[in-house]
Amino acid sequence: MSPRLTDAQKALFEAPNYAVVTTLRPDGSPHSTVVWIELDEDGVPAFNTTTARVKGENLSADPRVAVLVVQGGDFYRWVSVDGDVELTLDGAEEQIDRLSHKYDDKPWTYVEGQERVTVRVLPRHVTEYGL
Repeated sequence: MSPRLTDAQKALFEAPNYAVVTTLRPDGSPHSTVVWIELDEDGVPAFNTTTARVKGENLSADPRVAVLVVQGGDFYRWVSVDGDVELTLDGAEEQIDRLSHKYDDKPWTYVEGQERVTVRVLPRHVTEYGL
């Protein structure tokens, strides 16, 4: 049974807090980037990328991921989720638009020919600090 997020942990994902996502390169070394994040309808952390970006390519090859969300600028209040991802193209364009409204308060500017993917993080381990 995978761990469930507490209400306090969910609040960090629901607010416009940025997340740091760490994927694994083919040689096993880590690759970290900042992403917009949300909880999907099942309460699972989800972010968006393109299939051509390094993190998209890394996750296609190895589904293991770590996500760290810090509350605002308070580095003493955070939640980290380690797990495996599910990748889907369905609804990815709608998700990036929703995330753009959440973080930038405006619609997403679509890029012709760019294939977007929704990345759902299925938790295996959840750690928190200060919540």
